[in-house]
Amino acid sequence: MSARLAVDIGGTFTDVVLEIGQGADTTAHATKVLTTPDAPERAVLDGVRSILAEAKCRPGDVTLVVHGTTLATNALIERKGARTALVTTAGFRDSLEMAWEHRFEQYDIYMERPEPLVSRDLRFGVPERIAADGAVLLPIDEPAVRAIAADLRRQKIEAVAVCFLHSFTNETHERRAGAILAEELPGVAISLSCEVCPEIREYERTSTTIANAYVLPRMAGYLGQLEADLKHEGIAAPLLLMMSSGGITTVETARRYPVRLVESGPAGGAILARTVAAENDARKAVAFDMGGTTAKLTLLDDLDLQRSRQFEVARAYRFVQGSGLPVRIPVIELVEIGAGGGSIARLDALGRVQVGPDSAGSVPGPASYGRGGTEPTVTDADTALGRLDPKRFAGGAIPLHRDKAEAALQSLAIPLKTDASGAAAGVAEIVDETMASAARVHAVENGKDTADRDLIAFGGAAPLHAARLARKLGMKRVIVPVGAGVGSAFGFLRAPIAYEVVRTRHQRLDLFDAKMLNELFAAMRSEAEAVVRPAAPGEKLVEHRHAFMRYRGQGHEIAVPLANEPFSQDAARDLRRRFEATYETVFGRAIPKLEVEALTWTLSLATDRPLPRPAPAAEAVAAPAPAGQRDVLDPASGVREQAAIYERTALRPGMALDGPALIVEDGTTTVVPRGFTARLNTVAQIVLEDRAMENQS
Repeated sequence: MSARLAVDIGGTFTDVVLEIGQGADTTAHATKVLTTPDAPERAVLDGVRSILAEAKCRPGDVTLVVHGTTLATNALIERKGARTALVTTAGFRDSLEMAWEHRFEQYDIYMERPEPLVSRDLRFGVPERIAADGAVLLPIDEPAVRAIAADLRRQKIEAVAVCFLHSFTNETHERRAGAILAEELPGVAISLSCEVCPEIREYERTSTTIANAYVLPRMAGYLGQLEADLKHEGIAAPLLLMMSSGGITTVETARRYPVRLVESGPAGGAILARTVAAENDARKAVAFDMGGTTAKLTLLDDLDLQRSRQFEVARAYRFVQGSGLPVRIPVIELVEIGAGGGSIARLDALGRVQVGPDSAGSVPGPASYGRGGTEPTVTDADTALGRLDPKRFAGGAIPLHRDKAEAALQSLAIPLKTDASGAAAGVAEIVDETMASAARVHAVENGKDTADRDLIAFGGAAPLHAARLARKLGMKRVIVPVGAGVGSAFGFLRAPIAYEVVRTRHQRLDLFDAKMLNELFAAMRSEAEAVVRPAAPGEKLVEHRHAFMRYRGQGHEIAVPLANEPFSQDAARDLRRRFEATYETVFGRAIPKLEVEALTWTLSLATDRPLPRPAPAAEAVAAPAPAGQRDVLDPASGVREQAAIYERTALRPGMALDGPALIVEDGTTTVVPRGFTARLNTVAQIVLEDRAMENQS
């Protein structure tokens, strides 16, 4: 018996999925346990033991463990990383604090910038200088590096980030400084920017390297402990880690570059959404992941995900761009909103309902958990509306207390002159509108629309809110996959083993150097293969190349896909054509007669994971009688009505039912409002279709 485990640690829940068998014979088991913030591995082991016992699977039968964790993210947000120092070019230690030299909140006179991870007294300058073209202007002062090492030793530094000016064009000085520091400071974690982020833009490169060094000791210790704990449980299978790029990698790579694990959970959900989109021939879709702490939205076009190389963590203003610490890593581009099941609702100074961004998390959790929480949350609202079965939440592991949910909602109801149900309807409507607004803005910023897309909903709270969100966004179809409540963990098991390499080499198209670029890509392929091949011996590898290009004089670039073949001397013409086509897609038009240049080049290598073919239509079958009824309030209409209750396990492909209805399963509940029809497709996914929208079209 071959079994594969996936574990996703979230802010509120830790999700564990076990798949046994291959292909059509695969059986899946899933469980949710509350995250243990003080020791995340404790919840992991509790969930693993529980699911193995439920499936009657021996630990020795597990052949693979894929893990996504928020530990690196939390260490950055909570400032609980290692005592870290920065070694940089003399005269440039304050570039970390100067950042972009702009105000992200222009009119807020009390604006607070995020504090750097390394205080000024732990930032050291070394006499050395590399020019922008890689020429050595000033040799590195090695005695100065040794003197700094002695100072770091006295200050009991645990990690060092080394980031010299222009090291992305010539890394010799950084390599030498790293070697000296490793010799002088045995046991201290050292991160070099030429390894972590060999790209142009000094502040982002420095910030990324520091973030990597800051979390490296803790992540290395955690991963080592988790490996040991799994082996103690009898699981000797390889442990692979989910990265923010949507690929998985080895523990060894994760230990060296833990900053790449930031946002690993949402990346798994996006991978699942891509698979579901393929099965439903949804060429344009929005992946909607709503968990206990946040909601995430991702656009898919032609079954492909949007990707980026820029991300911010630990924002001083949680959802304000520019207020956080930038990290330049490969990441699936998404918008994140403080709109999860645990998001706290309150009234603002004008008496309006506001939801989030702060969350009750797993400790103490929403009031309905009965664990000491007293503030009203989205989960409390869903409980009071009648959407959730108090005995079935999280598979029955967490009984809900409707009376405590309604008591918490009184803090909103009394000032609003309504009852708990009215307050709950307001909370649900506000959180849905918040998510819809974020989705609209995200789509417009990328030159796209939401109306002609399908909504793929997963995460414990998403199916509760998906139909209303789809109607707000003008969408006609919602797809709820099997195991939606633990969707990101299922996505981990469908992700390829992958790695991306990046290099900055400034290249004007009118001075195109094919030989230099071919040598560059050959070296990048070799580096990527050295990471991927040990985890995927004998597997077919798929290569993707991109150039980050711009019109000369612009400050930022766009990602342009390239052909996976060597450049010829006349390739500049093809590069310009590709750039202008991409530019026109993003901005609506190209600009004639301007020079074009490329700054950065990327190569990603991944195991081949072909997408499934669209599932054939299911033959219509009569639906069973409802298992019961429940009084449910619809926030959109304000009408309370009887909703039919169906067990998802009792439904078969081809069955259809009309709303109002609730489709109940262990990990979540799918709300089917009046005006919607729910059908099960061939692969047992719930497809909600808005009859009102169909009639309008």
